[in-house]
Amino acid sequence: MEENNLKKLRWACRRGMLELDVLLGNFLKGGYPQLTEVHQKQFSRLLTFPDPVLLAWLLGKETPVEAEMAHMVDLIRRHASHSR
Repeated sequence: MEENNLKKLRWACRRGMLELDVLLGNFLKGGYPQLTEVHQKQFSRLLTFPDPVLLAWLLGKETPVEAEMAHMVDLIRRHASHSR
């Protein structure tokens, strides 16, 4: 992946909530590189959602309506549970 694009993603993973910073940042480091190009684009799109929505999804309090976003949330949650 192009370094400039990776820097943009790192910046987008820095959120207003520590929990999101940790979940998204850890996934970017450990899970993102193994994603297909399609899933990498979905991750980038996921980062456009507001913090409260992302937090509710990633904590399992709500489920995204879109199947692609639900899949990406599941990947991030599974990565977090295996990284402990």
